[in-house]
Amino acid sequence: MALNKLNDHWSSEAYTSAASFVPKLTATILSHLSPSPTDHILDIGCGDGLLTAQLKSLVPSGTVLGLDASASMITTAQNKYGNLAGLSFATHDCTRLSSSAEFIAKKGSWDKVFSNAALHWILRNPVTRSNVFRDVYAALRPGGSFVFEMGGSGNVAEVHTALVGALIVHGVPFKEAREASPWFFPSETWMRKALVDAGFEVETVESEYRPTKLTERKEDGTGGLEGWVKLMGAAYLDKVPAERRDSVVGWVVSVLESVVKREEDGTWWIGYVRLRAVARKN
Repeated sequence: MALNKLNDHWSSEAYTSAASFVPKLTATILSHLSPSPTDHILDIGCGDGLLTAQLKSLVPSGTVLGLDASASMITTAQNKYGNLAGLSFATHDCTRLSSSAEFIAKKGSWDKVFSNAALHWILRNPVTRSNVFRDVYAALRPGGSFVFEMGGSGNVAEVHTALVGALIVHGVPFKEAREASPWFFPSETWMRKALVDAGFEVETVESEYRPTKLTERKEDGTGGLEGWVKLMGAAYLDKVPAERRDSVVGWVVSVLESVVKREEDGTWWIGYVRLRAVARKN
């Protein structure tokens, strides 16, 4: 999560309820990481630290630093895993890595920079995209690698479309509704060029269409598609008055029910597209 700290709607509880599947579906990207026991790893957009702590277990003689813009998520990470030797967390805007004291202290010496399910937030602003790649490149030692997975072109397209439609139905002008998206889902071609432009030698850029089952909806409105939209689509909901947000969520859920709900068992699935890459600093 790498959003503006002034608009921190994140919490570990809401994330677990709406998207607990995200840190569980990491076998492929972790296989690309190929960590050595002594590696020093920077995890950008670390969220509540669950996966960051897993990274630390893979580098018993190394160190891992997790950065995230959400103070709430970092507080949870520190409370849960802050007592593990060699593992630390800090609240920081990951669009501006070079201004982090922790980054500066180890600039040019990280063995790996890692990110999972966060760069589609971090890269949302076109103005800071190239800075992110340059900062990651500067963070790494020669021979170090940048390993990440994020939303790729076409990710959650059905929800993305329904959210824009819901805002228009609720009176938001078309252009404003379309620009409300907090995400950037690039293609393989775009990502490869961005990495090369930053100086990286690209080893792998690949996409995977991965339909994903949502969590079950709870009586309090958390979980399920409703909970997912409230958390992940909060930037859309901010475009309407607070008293109309439940109506927007309900519209999205109603429209998508016949699209994403499976008749055989009542489970709800959305179309995740994951973009994975491994790039090396020469």
